[in-house]
This record gives sequence, C-alpha cells and structure tokens, in this order.
Amino acid sequence: MADNISFEIKKHLGTIYTSRNGWRKEVNIVAWNGSKGKIDIRTWSPDHEHMTKGVTLTEKEAAKVAEILSSVL
Repeated sequence: MADNISFEIKKHLGTIYTSRNGWRKEVNIVAWNGSKGKIDIRTWSPDHEHMTKGVTLTEKEAAKVAEILSSVL
C-alpha cells in the first residue's frame, strides 16, 4: 500500500468469505484519507494491514445495489 494513503476501519459490518490463508472478504465502513466513512467491500489480511482492490460505495449507492440484488435473488 502506498504510504500516502491512510485508512481507518470505523465499523465491521460482516464477512462474506474467509480463505484458507485467513484473508477475509469483508463489508466495512472505512474512512479513507481522513474522509467520512463509506461502505467498503474488499479482501483484507488477518491483521488488516494489507488489502486487495475493492469497491467503495456511498449509502445511496449501496442502497441501489441492495435494490438490484433483491430483484434478482
């Protein structure tokens, strides 16, 4: 991770999947670079020091995703 990017996991909302090596795909509220927290979906190392690329959504965007998924599931 680049040194100029900071993050704080404000709240853990849930775990989607845990791999055999302990990395977890999670849904969290994350504040990036001191900004207001947003809904964030990505895979994290067990210590939350390393992460993969992910998706960050506002509450409005997340509500739209939930609406779309509820219509097809």
